[in-house]
Amino acid sequence: MVPVPRRFDRRPPERDTTRINERIRVPQVRLIGADGEQLGIVDINDALKRAQEAELDLVEVAPGSKPPVTRLLDYSKYKYEQEQKQKQARKHQQQVNIREIKLRPKIATHDYETKKGHVERFLKHRDKVKVTIMFRGREQAHPERGRDLLQKLFEDLGGLAVIESAPLQEGRNMSMLLGPSKEVDKIVGESQGDEPAPADDASVPADDAAAAPDDASAEAS
Repeated sequence: MVPVPRRFDRRPPERDTTRINERIRVPQVRLIGADGEQLGIVDINDALKRAQEAELDLVEVAPGSKPPVTRLLDYSKYKYEQEQKQKQARKHQQQVNIREIKLRPKIATHDYETKKGHVERFLKHRDKVKVTIMFRGREQAHPERGRDLLQKLFEDLGGLAVIESAPLQEGRNMSMLLGPSKEVDKIVGESQGDEPAPADDASVPADDAAAAPDDASAEAS
């Protein structure tokens, strides 16, 4: 085999099973050039020589082929690009969280603004938000108040949300499912995604939520 200078021996970490340069121990390989051109089947010595002359690595990209397919490229750059692709794939596979925010039909202005702020932060974290209006007693006779409140919230979010499930009443509750819009990144910027998300209302039992301070102020009104 052609002797390879030490500076050319850029071995990948032990946990990396990719074979490069002199670690490719086969007599012949199918070679792809740096620009993607097909160079055909060549002797391994010839492939290593071409890689050395181009100051690139000979990287095995399809070890299962006969002969193995190799390519001339900068291995460090290639590895970085592969890691970025895997990172993006994992990002798209992340489980979508569904948060829940509970409101009363007569919620006080201050409490409404607080709840709206929570919804905004959930959406900025790419979470979906289930917004639930809780009716009590005679409030159930006026479901339009719940729908109006949900519509107001959607409009006040200023383009951050899309309605994934229209308002639907089940018993004493009316719920609407919001998802982050495609414009979220443009509106809030990537840097704001690091802001900690608030705790949602889902962990608060319905009976306890009915006795929360915002509901008390609602009853007063």
